[in-house]
Amino acid sequence: MSAIKQLVQMASRTLTLLVLAILTVSCEPDSSQRIASPSENPESSAESRLQPYPIVMLFPSHNVPKDLPLVQNEINAYLRQKLNATLELRPIEWSEWQSKTNYLFVSNQPFDLIFTSSWLYLGEKVNKRQIIPLDNLVKQYGSSIRKTLPAEYLDSGRVNGAIYGIVTNKEFASTKGLFLRKDIVDKYGFDLSSVKKLEDMEPILRTVKEQEPGLVPLQVKYDRSPLTTLLGYGEFDMLDFGTGPGVLNRQDRNLKVVNMYETPEYLRYAKLMHRWFKLGYINADGAITRQDEHEAVKSGLAFAYAESIKPGAQLQESRITGYAMAAVELTQPYTTTGDTTSAMFAVSRTSANPERAMMLLDLLYGDKYLINLLNWGIEGTHYIKKSENVIDYPSGVNALNVGYNLNIPWMFGNQFNSYTWVNEDPNLWDQYRRFNTSAEKSPALGFLFNPESVKYEVAACNSVIQQYTGALNAGEFDPDVMLPRFIEALKGAGMDKVIEEKQRQLDEWAKNR
Repeated sequence: MSAIKQLVQMASRTLTLLVLAILTVSCEPDSSQRIASPSENPESSAESRLQPYPIVMLFPSHNVPKDLPLVQNEINAYLRQKLNATLELRPIEWSEWQSKTNYLFVSNQPFDLIFTSSWLYLGEKVNKRQIIPLDNLVKQYGSSIRKTLPAEYLDSGRVNGAIYGIVTNKEFASTKGLFLRKDIVDKYGFDLSSVKKLEDMEPILRTVKEQEPGLVPLQVKYDRSPLTTLLGYGEFDMLDFGTGPGVLNRQDRNLKVVNMYETPEYLRYAKLMHRWFKLGYINADGAITRQDEHEAVKSGLAFAYAESIKPGAQLQESRITGYAMAAVELTQPYTTTGDTTSAMFAVSRTSANPERAMMLLDLLYGDKYLINLLNWGIEGTHYIKKSENVIDYPSGVNALNVGYNLNIPWMFGNQFNSYTWVNEDPNLWDQYRRFNTSAEKSPALGFLFNPESVKYEVAACNSVIQQYTGALNAGEFDPDVMLPRFIEALKGAGMDKVIEEKQRQLDEWAKNR
């Protein structure tokens, strides 16, 4: 019996070691037996090296193009040669993004790649273990990523010491302002050079209100208005949006964390929004609507909206809305951690093949054909080439009727490999580089707040913020009445504890940088 017992124990130990080995391999790819990246061995056939695999990519979008299946088929014909993989593109309406992706994670639905950013709760996804660390995958399958992204930008996707998001190579700074329909600007001869601050827009909005009854002068939605865009991202470093209260004033170089909602700047903007709401300059449903501002303009219902501005932004907004747009810049270029992490892709923990997902990401940084196919569609159908890197619409096609119009190249891979349009400056990417290097840098650039120790207070504060800010953003609430209640509710939710922890981590980061 003792011999049998020893055999059973040996078998049990062997099985345990085998299971541990399998788990280790599944969590950390073994560099000694890894699959060769297509960029490292382009001559060999993907079919001979790799098993077929369907990659699923999720990202938010203003619309779902009618020719998406057509473009997806072209992408897949190419990817079968490169990776022996197919790609399912899953654009999700912005208004449904949070609810749909949360459901996918909660229900453990399998998918591979997901768009994320500092303002889409990257840290929360890490703490919930919804996405996986990528350091080893980037090292083994990300040669184009490593060649493209300077280390400081690649490191922007680090949380708790590990890379969780691969940043898009694009502008790494932002300035804020308003976009306005140019046909209306020209019709009434508005002098946009006289608009130096947001208050200067009032005569223009008044004219639109009086003379264009079918247009909303200023389109907002519950989470986006001049209050959030110009103030929250123009005058403050938001210190990782979504992690509760606590920001840095742009003019303060002393790294002092403050509650934005108690600042004079916030009160000023909130009062202006309330005044404009009462005058009828803002859409009446702004506190609750999920309709994207671009779609409101595209539908002929709105005149202006607040947005980030960068080189070439006017033409980008014109393609999205279908109307020529004019821009009014109201802040100066600024770089924060939120800007460097404003567009990233992460790998879902439900991915069955993170290696193949990283291979696809790597192609989006190094493969010019693939990135332009994803961004602009099929040559001859959705665009024609005017020169090697400049494109235009084919005859009879425009921004309103083109069959493939994602118009979100800033989300994907290496934007500097993307074609420019015939009405854009052919030196646009050089302008981006100058824009990046000339922008003022936040003293907290590189800092990412880890909310784990105050996660319950952060959740409670975020709930209060959602309760009050929609109506404040849209001007529906009188800030003299509601702002004190809002601040009191934040304090009750643990605001002071969150700010204290944010300050502690920021001070520690500053000592060690």
